[in-house]
Amino acid sequence: MTRRGEQLTVPVADFTSYYGRPILKPPVWKRDIAGYLFTGGLAAGGALIGAGAQLTGRPALRQVGRWTALGGVSASAYLLVHDLGRPARFHHMLRIAKLTSPMSVGTWILTAFGPAAGVAAVAELATRLPDHGVLGLARRLAPPVGDIAGLAAAATAPALATYTGVLLADTAVPAWHDAYPFMPFVFGGSALAAATGVGLIATPAAQTAPLRRLAVVAATVKYLGGRRMERLGLTGEPYRQGHSGRLVRAGDVLLGVGTVAALFSRRSRVLSAISGAALVASSVATRFGIFEAGRVSARDPRYTVVPQRERLDEKRSATQP
Repeated sequence: MTRRGEQLTVPVADFTSYYGRPILKPPVWKRDIAGYLFTGGLAAGGALIGAGAQLTGRPALRQVGRWTALGGVSASAYLLVHDLGRPARFHHMLRIAKLTSPMSVGTWILTAFGPAAGVAAVAELATRLPDHGVLGLARRLAPPVGDIAGLAAAATAPALATYTGVLLADTAVPAWHDAYPFMPFVFGGSALAAATGVGLIATPAAQTAPLRRLAVVAATVKYLGGRRMERLGLTGEPYRQGHSGRLVRAGDVLLGVGTVAALFSRRSRVLSAISGAALVASSVATRFGIFEAGRVSARDPRYTVVPQRERLDEKRSATQP
C-alpha cells in the first residue's frame, strides 16, 4: 500500500493477548468427563436396543442391551462423581431443577434413567430364582416389571445420549460452542454406534440383524453431523488438526470399518466381533477427540478473537449503506 508514492513500512496489525495468555479459562473438567461422555452414550444406546429387542421378541439381544445400559450408567455415575470430587456434590445438584441449565437437566436425566435401567437389568436374573415360595413370586413378577422399566429407560435414553452435546455447546469454548447445531447429532450417532458394537460382540448372530441396520443409521447420523462440525471454519480446525484431529479421524475410520464389517458379518462371529470392537473404539475416539478439541480451542486466543472480529466485520458491512 502506498501514499503519495511512499511505501508504508508499518506491518499489518495482528491480534495478541496479554503476554500470550489464553483469553478463556480452559475447561476444568478432567478426562473423567471424556469417559463420562462415552459411557453415558453407551448406556442410552443399550437401553434403546434392549427396548427394541423386547418389543420384537429377541431375548438374547434384550438381555445384552439391558446389561449394557446398566453397566454404562454405573460407569457414568462413578466418573461423574470422581470428577466432582465428593459424592455429596452430585446429591447437592438434585436440590433444584433448572430447565435452562443443561447440567441440572442432565443430572435429573441420569437420576431417572439409572434406577429404570437397573430394574430392567436385574429382572433378567428372574429365571435363576426357584419356582415356589416368595422367590417364586418374584420370579413371576420380575419379567413384567422389567419390561416396564426397560421401556421407561428407553424413553429417557435419547435425552441421555444427546444432552452432553448440549452441555458442551452451552459453554464459551469456541470449538464446542460453535458446533451447537451439530453436536447432539454426533453424540447421538456415536451412542448408537457404541451400543451396537457391544451387541454385535455379545449377541448370538441369529439375533443381530437389527444391529446391522442400526450400525448404518448410527454411522450416517454421526458422519453427517461430524462433517458439519469440521467445516465450521477456524473453530472447526481442532477437529481436523493436531492430536484432537487425529482422534476424530480415527473415530471416523473405525466407524466406517465397523459399519462395513457389520453389513458383511451375517452369521460370522469373527466379523461380528471385529465390527463391534471397531464401533466401540470409534465412539471412544470420537468423544475423546471432541473433548480434546475444546481444550485446544480454549487455550489458543486465536480461536476466540478471530471469529469475534469476523462477526463484527459482517455486522458493520450489513449496516453500511
